[in-house]
Amino acid sequence: MSIWIFASVVATKISLTAWIVRDIESSIMTTVTAPETQPASEARGANARQFVNFMFFSVDRAFRALPEDVKAQARREFADIVTKYQGPMFVLPYSTVGLKAGVDFMLWRIGFDIEPFQRMAADINRSTLGRYLDVPQSFLAMTKHSQYVEEHVHEGQEGRRLRIVPGKRPYLFVYPFVKTRDWYLLPMSERQRIMNEHIAIGHKYPRVKINTTYSFGLDDQDFVVAFESDTADEFLDLVQELRETESSKYTVRDTPMYTCRRSTMEEILESLG
Repeated sequence: MSIWIFASVVATKISLTAWIVRDIESSIMTTVTAPETQPASEARGANARQFVNFMFFSVDRAFRALPEDVKAQARREFADIVTKYQGPMFVLPYSTVGLKAGVDFMLWRIGFDIEPFQRMAADINRSTLGRYLDVPQSFLAMTKHSQYVEEHVHEGQEGRRLRIVPGKRPYLFVYPFVKTRDWYLLPMSERQRIMNEHIAIGHKYPRVKINTTYSFGLDDQDFVVAFESDTADEFLDLVQELRETESSKYTVRDTPMYTCRRSTMEEILESLG
C-alpha cells in the first residue's frame, strides 16, 4: 500500500497505519527461515570452481518515508537474511552510497553452488526492504585458471587459484571487461607477449590485489575484475598506467566501474535513511 493513500484518507490514517505495520511485522516473521547449514568452506576437490556474483542494489526513496519502527524491523530482517547465507557462501557487504549514481550498496557473493544465490535473492524479494529495492546491476562469473600466468609464478598467484580469498581491505573496485574478437584470433604466443607487459605493470602495485573471474557464456561480459586495495590512489595510478599498454587497444568495454567501500551490513542499512 503506497504512502500517498495515507495522505488522501486522513480520517482513517491511524487505523491504516496500524494495519500496515501488523502486515509488515507478519511478513518479517515469515520471511526469515532457519540458517543454511552447509559451510562455504566445505571440503571440495582441488579443481572445484566457485560462482562469483556482484549484486548492486538501489533503494527507493519511499522507504525513507516509512515509520521509523517499520524501517528498523526491515533492516533487522535484511541483516538476518545476509547472516543466514554466510554458511553456504561468502557474503561481503560494500557501501556505494554517494559514490555512484543509482546504487546504494553491493553484496559480493562467492560459493560453489548456484542454488543458494537464487534462494538468497528470493528471500530478499520477499522481505520488507525487498519491496523497495531495485537491482540495477548484477555480474555473474566463475573462477578459472588464467592461461597467461605460467611465466609469472609466485605464492598466492592471482590467476593460478580457483578459489577467491577475499581480504579485508577497505576498497573494492569492480567492473565488467570485454575484449575484442580480434584479440581471441591472435596467436597464443602474441597474446602472451602482450599480456606479459600487462602483468608486469600489475606487479608494480603489490598492495592492489586483483580477483579476475570469467563470464564466458554466463553473462554479457567476458570477465569481471575486482581489485582490493587499501587506498584509492594506488588503484587509480594502476589503471592509468594500464591504459598505456598495448593490451588496452583490444578492450571493447570496461565500464561501468564501481568504487565500493567495505562496511558492515548494519552500517549500510542505517545509511539508507
